[in-house]
Amino acid sequence: MSSNGAPITGRKVRIGVIGCGQIAQQHFKNYQGVEDAEVVACADIDPAAADRSAATFGIPNVYYKAEEMLRRDDLDAVDVCLHNNLHLPGARAVLESGRHCYCEKPMAGAFRDAVTMLETARATGKMLHIQLAGLYSPEVRAARELIDSGALGDVYFARSNGHRRRGRPYVDGYGKPDFVRKPVSGGGALYDMGVYHISELLFLLGNPAIERVTGKTFQKMPMDPKRRELSGYSVEEMGAGFVRFAGGELAMDIVEAWAMHLDTLEGSFVLGSEGGVRLKPFGYYRSYGDLDIGGGASLDSAQFRWRKLRSEDGDTDTRASSQAHWVAALQGKTDLLPTAEIALNTMLISEGIYLSQKLGREVTADEVRELSESTALTL
Repeated sequence: MSSNGAPITGRKVRIGVIGCGQIAQQHFKNYQGVEDAEVVACADIDPAAADRSAATFGIPNVYYKAEEMLRRDDLDAVDVCLHNNLHLPGARAVLESGRHCYCEKPMAGAFRDAVTMLETARATGKMLHIQLAGLYSPEVRAARELIDSGALGDVYFARSNGHRRRGRPYVDGYGKPDFVRKPVSGGGALYDMGVYHISELLFLLGNPAIERVTGKTFQKMPMDPKRRELSGYSVEEMGAGFVRFAGGELAMDIVEAWAMHLDTLEGSFVLGSEGGVRLKPFGYYRSYGDLDIGGGASLDSAQFRWRKLRSEDGDTDTRASSQAHWVAALQGKTDLLPTAEIALNTMLISEGIYLSQKLGREVTADEVRELSESTALTL
């Protein structure tokens, strides 16, 4: 859709990007693969980062202040690629400027700020899309088809898993110190990696209402003392939790770790009364009488059909990627998936784990809503 709410037709979608750091490089690459997208401007307070991105990706207009870029009159949408506690001010500036907003994950640094983002989008009548890349993976798409077809029967339990052997940002050699500073990032492994796995399962479960959350966070593994000091490390390396959804018939547990002394965790899964599905490695399991059956699937063949035979736009797969879906929604080719609502529930779960850790007990969703405090920084 254009800034006035009408679908963008007959031309490419004109996009601006705020933030030209590490994650923005992937966004720029992804937009290059979307035929109907055109990145016309980028902005970063670090001139070198902005200039380097513009030169690498052929972006014609460069700004060193976001507000200057937002004065342009030719932007349809703006992509916010800032640190977590800058997501709210960045998204709010975009939405209030009359543009649709794409924002990096997690939705914000605090649940309270994520609520404000969604409220702002609704008040301005603009679209808000959150980068939940896992929703477009072949495994999630295949699992969704199984669930929608009734192949799992009555779904009752899910497990969200994710881990690295030793992959804490900065202290283990990857990323910058801001990733592990709570005043900037808002959280650790749950916000960095867990957001993908939790959101995938919420999507598959139909984004159910959350009733209660219990959990605990850990920072136990040793790290280089100098890097600890330089980084100001203040977030969790591991988070674990248990979620009870409204209605009392559905639950989910969570383990997410940047570092742990274990070779692997089995992938996330969903269980139903008639079958179960694991995401990675993909597998579907069910029983017929005394016969237990399980196995994988030809996801490459499925992707071919999604892209060529069953797409909503002839030859264009509107769910090929997060960016492709966003552009297709702006053009009116598909309805935007409720990524903001799913991301908000993901925030509620993550902050529920943090609050449970702080209080030493299970917490209700209402307690998270009432006690959440803004951590937003000034843009």
